[in-house]
Amino acid sequence: MKPRILIVDDEQPVQYILGIFLDGEGFDIDCANDIHAASDLMSVRRYDLVFADIYIGSDNGIELLRQIREHDKNALVVLMTGLPDVESVAEGLRLGAFDYLAKPLVRQQAIATARRAMLCKKLADENERKQANLDAIFRSASDAIILVDSDNRLVQANSVAMRTCGYTPDHYGIQLHSIESGCQGTCRPTLAAVIRDGNQRNIRRLECIKQNGLKLILNFSASPVIEGDGRISGAVAIIRDDTQLAFLEKQVTPQNGYGGIVGRDAAMQRMYTLIDALANVQTTVLINGESGTGKEMVAAALHQQGIRRDKPFVKVNCSALSENLLESELFGHVRGAFTGAVVSKIGRFQKANGGTIFLDEIGDISTVMQMRLLRVLQEQEFEQVGDSTPIKVDVRVVAATNQDLAEKVRLGTFRNDLYYRLNVVRLAIPPLRERRDDIPLLVEHFLKIFSRKFGKTYAAVSQEAMDLFMDYPWPGNVRELEHTLEYAAILCPSTVISEEDLPQDFRSACHLRPEGNPPANALQGMTLEEALVKAGGNKAKAARLLGISRCTLYNKLRSCAATAPDSVRVS
Repeated sequence: MKPRILIVDDEQPVQYILGIFLDGEGFDIDCANDIHAASDLMSVRRYDLVFADIYIGSDNGIELLRQIREHDKNALVVLMTGLPDVESVAEGLRLGAFDYLAKPLVRQQAIATARRAMLCKKLADENERKQANLDAIFRSASDAIILVDSDNRLVQANSVAMRTCGYTPDHYGIQLHSIESGCQGTCRPTLAAVIRDGNQRNIRRLECIKQNGLKLILNFSASPVIEGDGRISGAVAIIRDDTQLAFLEKQVTPQNGYGGIVGRDAAMQRMYTLIDALANVQTTVLINGESGTGKEMVAAALHQQGIRRDKPFVKVNCSALSENLLESELFGHVRGAFTGAVVSKIGRFQKANGGTIFLDEIGDISTVMQMRLLRVLQEQEFEQVGDSTPIKVDVRVVAATNQDLAEKVRLGTFRNDLYYRLNVVRLAIPPLRERRDDIPLLVEHFLKIFSRKFGKTYAAVSQEAMDLFMDYPWPGNVRELEHTLEYAAILCPSTVISEEDLPQDFRSACHLRPEGNPPANALQGMTLEEALVKAGGNKAKAARLLGISRCTLYNKLRSCAATAPDSVRVS
């Protein structure tokens, strides 16, 4: 299509002469004698360029310029005047006029101005098309898209990025590191690095914790924007929210460990999910579990997975201190509060301010300490020993015990109001005997630790030693397994830990262990041969099927070998 030009002038000779000038350049020309006629034409046709006299009879070309801007912001306007007026010309340029020409018009000047205007219009239209395409991509993309310039100033962000990263249109033109809302972590310096060296960067499973405590799992990809001359003019980042996908993967794929905890048993998987759910909820958590199950590790995982991870994690063993010492340790004391208090001391609650305090063996504290602890939980404040000034703290309390607190409440040795305050959410850690399938995983984990600790490679444990591990009830749980393996690792002369390397007390306990009753699902009259076939050759599993110890199974097998019977039945 030919470029369209509208000439607005109340002098017919000017319309005629300018029309002749521009018609020879291939323009489609329309003319109007006044503003009203020009408005009528512009209401039915779009013009690329308008030549308008500043004074059109009693009308003003400046007013026409305002109307054109309202009608079509992309149309370019060239003002004409026979009486150059600096103020009028300046006002016209301020309102967006492309140029102005003085009358009488000169052919070459008029044509050159029209050509420059059309070139400018072409570039502006091309930029607008590109921006429209970019806007369409930004709007339709389900991922967050962020565009920055060479100075790392925010140029554009789609609605997903605004929701995910906290940006707003008011942030456009501001350098990312100066924007207070949104992410302050990995994304911003990564974009700056891409602009600096021009290398693309991809970060999988980036953990982003928002200011409200919400944790997102993101995939981040940033690439430089390179101009035709090779110059880096900015960078673009695409951020995909994989939080839900990561959650579903956890449900489908068992985790071998979590936050330093080792185990893939179904009960452990449920515990991992619960820790995830509780990490950023600032409620009190009560951890229940036998001695050696890893209550402190669970408390540390709760702290490390949440928004308090950069704040203190303070541990207190309540059973290791007397009542007076525990009160001073928890709440601190002022100088002279008691005999020996020569200096003031800050308590553990104050040290944990902003973070988490872990109260281990909470069931052993006295009723007086229970009352003081209840006040901290209710009001988030306490008083130092020897002082009556309240101290406010922001502390998350995680407590642990191997005792039945409900029974202690029934017996009157534990306050029921404190119990309900502590037991808002309960995390129960299963004992090792209830997750025997985790024993090989734990053995492998500890062998790696001891290999580093003792500077020696421990490849595995023998099948006989593993059978003992699988059969033993582990009253000391994971801690007992760790200490047993550490003893064996110290004495083991080779890379494989055998039964002979295990502590004598442990081996004796295995051999002297009384036989249990057969499981409810065990078949009465099952032979050793049938049990071994059903267990796939695993002697420990066969022993469990028969309801006997592994040592008894070995004794029966040796007896069978000596007498060579066809089969041995277990009643």
